Amino acid sequence: MNPFYRNVLGGREGAIGIAILAALVFIVFPLTLDVFRLNLVGKYLSYAFVAIGLVMCWGYGGILSLGQGVFFGIGGYCMAMFLKLEASTPEATKIQSTPGIPDFMDWNQLTELPWLWVPFKSFLFTMLAVPLIPALLAFIIGVAMFKRRVGDVYFAIVTQAIALILSVLIIGQQGLTGGVNGITDLKTLLGWDIRTDSARFTLYFVNAALLFGCVLLGRFLLSSKLGKLLLAMRDKEERVRFSGYDVASFKVFVFCLAAMFSAIGGAMFTLQVGFMSPSFVGIVPSIEMIIYAAVGGRLSLLGAIYGTLLVNFGKSYFSETFPQLWLFLMGGLFISVVMAFPNGLAGLYVSHVRPRLFRKRVAADAAVASDDKVTA
Repeated sequence: MNPFYRNVLGGREGAIGIAILAALVFIVFPLTLDVFRLNLVGKYLSYAFVAIGLVMCWGYGGILSLGQGVFFGIGGYCMAMFLKLEASTPEATKIQSTPGIPDFMDWNQLTELPWLWVPFKSFLFTMLAVPLIPALLAFIIGVAMFKRRVGDVYFAIVTQAIALILSVLIIGQQGLTGGVNGITDLKTLLGWDIRTDSARFTLYFVNAALLFGCVLLGRFLLSSKLGKLLLAMRDKEERVRFSGYDVASFKVFVFCLAAMFSAIGGAMFTLQVGFMSPSFVGIVPSIEMIIYAAVGGRLSLLGAIYGTLLVNFGKSYFSETFPQLWLFLMGGLFISVVMAFPNGLAGLYVSHVRPRLFRKRVAADAAVASDDKVTA
């Protein structure tokens, strides 16, 4: 069997799963939804980057991070800083007391561009900063925690605290970050007006293509020796450590990878929605992102995307139809799904749908499992 077909697409069953999702994202949604709704789906898909990162980090690595919104927000802010500087030319801001700087800096009586912002005049620097700055932060956190064997609930609490600290820091530094309003009024990317319908249509496909790229990369890594080690670490960490593997380094790697996925999603969110604010960085959005992976199934990359779409569709529908009750309905939906299907939508597929669609494959898997049991 072709290695690409086996390791990246996941064989026949995996390829069919990707083809169905690709048909839904690339054909069904664009043909049936207007530009507004399609842009909304694009926003949901940008959250899915975080969800597939959580599948890698939490589902396979056993590292529950309650602060993935931090990396989503940093990626989004990096992109927003570049777009804001492009929209803040001296001609466009000539009515300000200090032309050539973002409007919120002028309102906060800054008279020159802060040094932190200067590198973001470069598009190349911004493209590198989007994945690398969150990865660097994740690396620092990971080394500080995992090298000292801090994990499980303690790690989750630390990541949650970091999310809270960063959101408070962003709100407090209004002159640098736009405060609670965030960075708004983003108009162009390298002169291309991102507010037009055609731009939103194009960005939707770019976002979807990047998401599928991350899924394929994730599948490739999980089908390799690294994926098997991650599962072994999750279930029996001490055995892996006593086998001579550096468990901390593997944990740092997968945590950094999840941070990079989240940051790419944040950057695409900024491009499609046209702003970034601290409301996407704190504890609440980070926990919502955990729900996406839990509902979809934390062991399935594709399930995480379906879970993200389902939760956000429900969020939009309930908030439009039942504005007073939508939070309760969303909570009920989450509790119902988790209690009835603890492995999420992917678990439902494995237990009820897969045996009917792939009988031969399921029978072969059962035979292999039986042989392994006898041998053991």
